[in-house]
Amino acid sequence: MSQMPRLHPDLDIMMEYSAGTLPLAQSACVFAHIENCAQCRQLVAELSDVGGALLAGLDPVPVGDSQLDAVLARLDEEPPLQYSAPARAPDSLPAVLQRLMRGDFSDLSWKSIGKSLRISYLSTGDTQHEFALYHIKAGGRVPEHDHCGSEMTLVLEGGFSDAEGSYHKGDFIFRRPGDVHSPTALQSEDCICVAVLDAPLKFMGWKFRWMNPFFKLRAS
Repeated sequence: MSQMPRLHPDLDIMMEYSAGTLPLAQSACVFAHIENCAQCRQLVAELSDVGGALLAGLDPVPVGDSQLDAVLARLDEEPPLQYSAPARAPDSLPAVLQRLMRGDFSDLSWKSIGKSLRISYLSTGDTQHEFALYHIKAGGRVPEHDHCGSEMTLVLEGGFSDAEGSYHKGDFIFRRPGDVHSPTALQSEDCICVAVLDAPLKFMGWKFRWMNPFFKLRAS
């Protein structure tokens, strides 16, 4: 992503990311954005400095033996993400995506839903959030749908538009419950996005309600 993104995570999301309290799948999406966004990298550095200064000003708290034992036990646990080095993921992709994909887009398992949309689900180890790649054909439209929960979207290739604007490579969009839209890919090229959800999408029109069973949350 050589161009500077226009849309970024809001301050609340960045504060949670910097503090390490953002859920794993959402953190991976934010990390994929900031890896290619100098503005957000600078913000994370500043937030980390503020957090470090606040911690340094706190009075030390005694740690009991049980707490120490619990920390030491965690050191023996397997990390949530288990993956080998990617075989041939595109160099233009953020490193976290290269790791999760273990190859290029053609190596992924894609589920086609309608004529314009296909989805590939990736595992991050987060059992509360679905992490997926959405591929919309050039000029293709995803039917109008509601968000039953939150949705993070990061544009990897191409772009799309809806009633609220247009979104291009590197842009980060956050949708909240109740947000309704109908993304349409650019006419010039296919659009590939990361989408992280904590609840299924709900398609609105009667002609497209048949799609709802295909959008059960797949968190892993």
